[in-house]
Amino acid sequence: MNLSLSTKTNPQHTLILGIFEDGSLTASGKALDHAEKGLIAQLFKNKTVSGKCGECFPVLLQTTKHQPAALLVGCGKAKEIKESDYRKLITAAVKTLNSLQIKAADSALTEINVGKRSLAWRVKFHAEVSMEALYRFDHYKTSKDPVHLQKLSLLIDTKDQAAAKIALAQGTAIANGAAYAKDLGNEPSNVCTPSYLAQQAKVLVKAFPSIKLNVLDEKAMEKLGMGAILGVTKGSAEPAKLICLEYRGGAKKAAPVALVGKGITFDTGGNSLKSPENMVGMKYDMCGAATVMGVFKAVAELKLPINLVGVIPAVENMPGGNAYKPEDILTSLSGTTIEVISTDAEGRLILCDALTYCERTYQPEVVIDIATLTGAVVIALGFHATGLMSNDQALADDLLKAGIDSHDRAWQLPLWDDYQEQIKSPYADIANTGGRSAGSITAGCFLSRFTKNMRWAHLDVAGTAAMMMGTSDRMATGRPVPMLVQYLLNHAGE
Repeated sequence: MNLSLSTKTNPQHTLILGIFEDGSLTASGKALDHAEKGLIAQLFKNKTVSGKCGECFPVLLQTTKHQPAALLVGCGKAKEIKESDYRKLITAAVKTLNSLQIKAADSALTEINVGKRSLAWRVKFHAEVSMEALYRFDHYKTSKDPVHLQKLSLLIDTKDQAAAKIALAQGTAIANGAAYAKDLGNEPSNVCTPSYLAQQAKVLVKAFPSIKLNVLDEKAMEKLGMGAILGVTKGSAEPAKLICLEYRGGAKKAAPVALVGKGITFDTGGNSLKSPENMVGMKYDMCGAATVMGVFKAVAELKLPINLVGVIPAVENMPGGNAYKPEDILTSLSGTTIEVISTDAEGRLILCDALTYCERTYQPEVVIDIATLTGAVVIALGFHATGLMSNDQALADDLLKAGIDSHDRAWQLPLWDDYQEQIKSPYADIANTGGRSAGSITAGCFLSRFTKNMRWAHLDVAGTAAMMMGTSDRMATGRPVPMLVQYLLNHAGE
């Protein structure tokens, strides 16, 4: 879909208008209602439309001077519209237009006040949500669900053009990055292997010459001493990869922001085998890796004036005669020894080596890891908030703010020393799990042992990176690409 800005409506386009529960309209709605001799007011009076949030009603117009049709979109109560309401009504409008096979539309939903959000925010968010509403992953379906809506213009005032143009570019880039992350996440694991992720990184670099790539194979990792990653990959026939991306848009000597993304392309639990029902959805265990690649795509599109590195440990976690076992002891790249209590706590094992490699190779200003790390975070926060832990409160605050700015929110969990007691081992420096209680926090405590010399934050996206609402309703979400790109925008002063 082509997104654009316009200061006036196109007579050939369907016009999207908001209507509130009290029957009131925004400026464009009032103008059209006046031109149509009170048609919209009459529809409300007759209770044909209610203004309930997300309710859509197509209207054929009577005059020839205006659009051939309008779509009335319920917005709820005018003084109570929240970001989630705005998402709901945009999604409903775009999906309704597409189902009606409308090819081009002008949206006046930018006129709706959403709390204290600026017009630029509304334009940016409208772009993101509109593209998300039309997202498809039907590569393997013999019958495709077509996208009919090809053009969408967001209506703005002339005085707002400069800010709106920047906002539209940002929203489009974020949507493209999130869609790319979703595409990677939705691929089946027989396609999306560690080698496939490395190949897709090459495709990304070809599309954006500002991105550089280095891929370490198992031989290189063994030479470095990455015993934790190599321990996890032992049971798989698929070779592990360490994918390293670099984007240099800032000052030559400026320390980069580093993103480390968990790339378990399928997680059986290893010899600590998952139950069959819990194995469905484990292709999404590489959504941290997909997020890193999605963020790189968005940053390169926007040509942000920052330095950014991404480190992706890509591995399968499989059972078998060669696979690592509970009570094995691994020696990590840092030299820290790890007793394996559960082979299903593998994400932290590959991340700890990646974090150490990141510190030694890039000396980052900050490092943020992204991982579908624990089922415990889903129990704690559900599917709405990403779990955030950090050893630096200023960094945590910046990420929390970016989450609010983007409406891709996180919630901070504590990393008190008290929890470190749970991951003690009688045989090694540390155990890879601390039991069921506070499972997300003890996983964060484990990672904190490898980030003592860095400003570090951990995002546990097990509940937010994919929708897991049953066997027939599963889809990667692209989160937390919006939060992280917003963080980088804020970081770059953009």
